Amino acid sequence: MKMKSTIAAVTFKEISNLNLFWILLLAPFFSIAQQTKKITGKKKNVVKAAAPAPVKQLNGFVIEGEMKGFADGTSVALLNGQTGAPESETVIKQNKFSFKGKLDMPDFKIILFNKQPPYLTIFLDNSVVKINGDKNDFNSTRITGSASHGDFELLNAQLSPYQQLFTEGTLHDSASTAGLLLAAENFVKNKPGSFIAPLAAIRAIQVTENPAAAERMYTMMTAEVRATGMSNYLLDLVTKTKFNAVGTVLSDFTQADTTGKPFALSSLRGKYVLIDFWASWCRPCRQENPNVVDNFNKFSNKNFTVLGVSLDKGKPEWIEAIHTDGLAWPHVSDLQGWANAVAKQFQVTSIPQNILIGPDGKIIGKNLRGPALGRQLEKLLR
Repeated sequence: MKMKSTIAAVTFKEISNLNLFWILLLAPFFSIAQQTKKITGKKKNVVKAAAPAPVKQLNGFVIEGEMKGFADGTSVALLNGQTGAPESETVIKQNKFSFKGKLDMPDFKIILFNKQPPYLTIFLDNSVVKINGDKNDFNSTRITGSASHGDFELLNAQLSPYQQLFTEGTLHDSASTAGLLLAAENFVKNKPGSFIAPLAAIRAIQVTENPAAAERMYTMMTAEVRATGMSNYLLDLVTKTKFNAVGTVLSDFTQADTTGKPFALSSLRGKYVLIDFWASWCRPCRQENPNVVDNFNKFSNKNFTVLGVSLDKGKPEWIEAIHTDGLAWPHVSDLQGWANAVAKQFQVTSIPQNILIGPDGKIIGKNLRGPALGRQLEKLLR
């Protein structure tokens, strides 16, 4: 099911179960501990950050923290960014806390106070890192001393003008997308040895779905950076993006409809079709259904339809949800849940998901939800 869109809503238990990269996707730009200046004027706000000063690398790291507003004895945990598991724990005494350790290579860490959000995200390397903040003004927390974290803040600042592109439901215009891609490529070109470089490429492919550009950035990086877990994640994204890429013809499939008769996607050839992966038990899917219904009602007389592919196991629940939500379009399912053959064919591992194809069967868009679906259909069918 769809993950929550704000870090503040994530519980300590959920943090322990989240992969770091899901956290990155939850919040395209971390507002916590960024050292930036907003320059305002008549034009659109621009966020700038100075390049971090060189930091001497040590044999290990030392975190010296000062956070006002927490009572003495408040727990502070340093969590592994990959697993969310605590690596070290301490308590605050007279507003101060500290951690010591050693890293094989720079990596994301999470600093959690009193086992609950909000929390600090830091890209840590073997250096002396200072943290200064206040519980009552958490977003103004300053993190200094880590060259890698400085690069993290610099990347966020350089991509900040394109922050709206990471918001679900935003229609990507070509100029903004090109600007984001250029900013990401320039970051990697200027800092090929930065352990943040893979994140720049990840940001770019999230928006542009351009695997060739991501691969080009990957080749710019040093061998040491390409050997990191984040680079491996980047390559995984590249592989997934190449699969059923926009502009390619979507493979045909056949599955039983609500009456048990086989129904083929190819029977809808000549129409714009939204293949909608959902289930009666999926709350975000049910919340999105009214939006799909509205667009179906608006555009169904303009050569547009929807084909629902359900990941249900129980037929009564599936049929009831169709009637309750007023989903007046064809539906198919093999009632195998997550093992649904069509879902496996298209590597669907979370729902809701959708794929929009044109009359020729070529993919036009993917995961168009909220206002983005209507805007895309309006552009195609007006």
